[in-house]
Amino acid sequence: MSKVTVVGAGNVGATCTNVLLFNEVADQVVMLDVKEGLSEGKALDMLQTASLLGFDSKIVGCTNDYAQTADSDVVVITSGIPRKPGMTREELIGVNAGIVKSVAENILKFSPKAIIVVVSNPMDTMTYLALKTTGLPKNKIIGMGGTLDSSRFKCYLSKALNANPTEVEGLVIGGHGDTTMIPLTRFATYKGRPVTDILGKATLDKVVADTMVGGATLTSLLGTSAWYAPGAAAAYLVESIIHDQKKIIPCCVSLEGEYGQNNICIGVPVVIGKNGVEEIIDYKLNAEENALFEKSAAVVRGTNDVLNDIKVL
Repeated sequence: MSKVTVVGAGNVGATCTNVLLFNEVADQVVMLDVKEGLSEGKALDMLQTASLLGFDSKIVGCTNDYAQTADSDVVVITSGIPRKPGMTREELIGVNAGIVKSVAENILKFSPKAIIVVVSNPMDTMTYLALKTTGLPKNKIIGMGGTLDSSRFKCYLSKALNANPTEVEGLVIGGHGDTTMIPLTRFATYKGRPVTDILGKATLDKVVADTMVGGATLTSLLGTSAWYAPGAAAAYLVESIIHDQKKIIPCCVSLEGEYGQNNICIGVPVVIGKNGVEEIIDYKLNAEENALFEKSAAVVRGTNDVLNDIKVL
């Protein structure tokens, strides 16, 4: 029996859980939160849609009861707080690092073989923290960021092409941030045709710019962070693991020489299957793309350094 745990019943965690249930990705989904009654209430609400939507997956909601998560195949960590007015970057990282570290430790007590998917922000740094503190092999720690960024890239490409989004291919590598992500227009296609043969440079530049501020655009419209696409992106990644789909998905993973980087977790194209990260794909970046990737990695390393400054690592 396949089992997935989602830690955090906020907008992203609840959306991820709902997509997992509706698509019957796993036999059972457990949703855990620290707030009393929140997971239980949302789980019951979702269960009441089963006869309407026609899914058979089971859902359990619980408050901080990690025993309920035992023997999970995959665990998605969405817990953490958003940056509040007056809060420094170090304070935000410190709070979320404490949360992610605690969650990972508790999860592994009951599911030592689980693959961990990190959604909590700053995502690249939280993935690095999970890798360093859990002692898990690098194939079992995956950051979701590039999955979401690539879906936004394909959305903006489809709008520019006036095309069906499911017929557009595109990927985003680098850090999961407005200034660090790298939409790779050179590799983007529409039904096998390079988009560079269809769209002009100015249009593609706008697609790239819109993709890079995709999260900020939604925050300004909604007054809070987005949740439908982030939740669905996490579920998409989980499905490739549980069903051993071997999809090539841009994810934040540990690099040991790949793309010229070491001792960092950052977004690159990887094959995702039952073992988690099964292969890192080398897309043979050109000089311009390599320069952007090195710049992105430097920014991610700067954020990672905060973990040492605040003595979390």
